[in-house]
Amino acid sequence: MIKVLIVDDSPLIRGILTEILNQASDIKVVGAAADPYQAREMIKSLHPDVLTLDIEMPKMDGISFLRNLMRLRPMPVVMISTLTQQGSPATIEALEIGAVDFIAKPVSNVVNQLKSYTQSVHEKVRIAASARVRSYKMLASQSSTAKIPNMYFKSGAVLAIGASTGGTEAIKEVLIRLPLNAPPVVVTQHIPPVFSTSFAQRMDKCCTVKVKEAAVGDELLAGHVFIAPGDKHLKVVKKGGKLVCELDDTEPVNRHKPAVDVLFDSLLPLGEAVCAALLTGMGSDGAKAMLRLLQAGAFTVAQDENTSVVWGMPRAAVELKAARSIVPLQEVTHALLTACKK
Repeated sequence: MIKVLIVDDSPLIRGILTEILNQASDIKVVGAAADPYQAREMIKSLHPDVLTLDIEMPKMDGISFLRNLMRLRPMPVVMISTLTQQGSPATIEALEIGAVDFIAKPVSNVVNQLKSYTQSVHEKVRIAASARVRSYKMLASQSSTAKIPNMYFKSGAVLAIGASTGGTEAIKEVLIRLPLNAPPVVVTQHIPPVFSTSFAQRMDKCCTVKVKEAAVGDELLAGHVFIAPGDKHLKVVKKGGKLVCELDDTEPVNRHKPAVDVLFDSLLPLGEAVCAALLTGMGSDGAKAMLRLLQAGAFTVAQDENTSVVWGMPRAAVELKAARSIVPLQEVTHALLTACKK
């Protein structure tokens, strides 16, 4: 039984989440706190497995509480976020501090999508309960801005990255190590639309390379990273002798849009010019397409279990024998760049 503590200043939200979570046979809400100070005492007495945490609260905001929690008593946290332009930077920051994932705050029209919303909440809490949580100190020590020295790379080389749960921080760890002349990078991370914009902007501020949300017709240039928008599949196509980004508005693949399989499959014509990585994430999106890339001559790498928040997608690739190399997160960049150097 997964024991959950809800932390939210709204009695209505506490009530809705309690009702939703208690519908699952393997989840039990053991308490509901109105503010972080109350939550702190309830954590000590109730020993929950997972915390759901609101961002905007009186007395102490969710980000400050999360920062203290991850420093003193690391545990799986799912942020309750407003899916808005205003709410997204704080949510991305929460993931950076150590939250496993986030779910949308229930809204008045949630009744219309109650079944899918309930399934999503249950799924995210279950994933959080099994996630490998890093302490704040460990996150800080793991993060290194030590960039790899400039190398000479093969002409036409493309780096591709796929990730899901825990992926925003994992992707950051890969991107911050890239030198200015790195081959172009295309990224698919399972994330909602507004959040993909905030994520790309945050990455651009901390990386040497230029990071942006992919747009139709963006040319793949050295030193540039293109992140899939949260509601479109990202593909790479050849137009006029140049490789450019294409956005696809078709149905979800593997329940995801954007899907890693779609991105990886679009790179098949490039064969050995591709170096692809599957990072932390639940499920198996990207694994089958990674095998196809490997068979087409690409270099493929999977993040190892020990450094993954959730070893789902990389594990699926390893089980399919789709990964030529399995490495810790901090070695992924080096593995990709070494594979495509002259």
